[in-house]
Amino acid sequence: QVQVVESGGGEVQAGGSLRLSCTTSGLKFDDYDMGWFRQAPGKEREGVAAIDRDGRAEYADSVKGRFTISRDDAKKTLYLEMDSLKPEDTAMYYCAADQSYLGVWVGYKPPTLDAWGQGTLVAVSS
Repeated sequence: QVQVVESGGGEVQAGGSLRLSCTTSGLKFDDYDMGWFRQAPGKEREGVAAIDRDGRAEYADSVKGRFTISRDDAKKTLYLEMDSLKPEDTAMYYCAADQSYLGVWVGYKPPTLDAWGQGTLVAVSS
């Protein structure tokens, strides 16, 4: 049974930082591309950042230079370091795994993917 669990969300003031984690089980982690997606109230889900099996990362223009995605294959865990947070970063953040290239969905609404977590809420106040 595949499980994807996000953690690390919370409330932070603008300019602050948060680190999201995504732990997985039931899948061969190093066979999957991984990505972070977010959905703000009243908006569609969009790709924030993705990292392939070789560690190559892609970022949405809105987060480039502020967010860093990384993966630890030994721990089967994905991370998202978020710095210089802005109120417009407020959203539910979701982790996803797929055996296709996820970089193509950065900045766009994703299709159905192999595995999704339940999300972790990030709220940035001004």
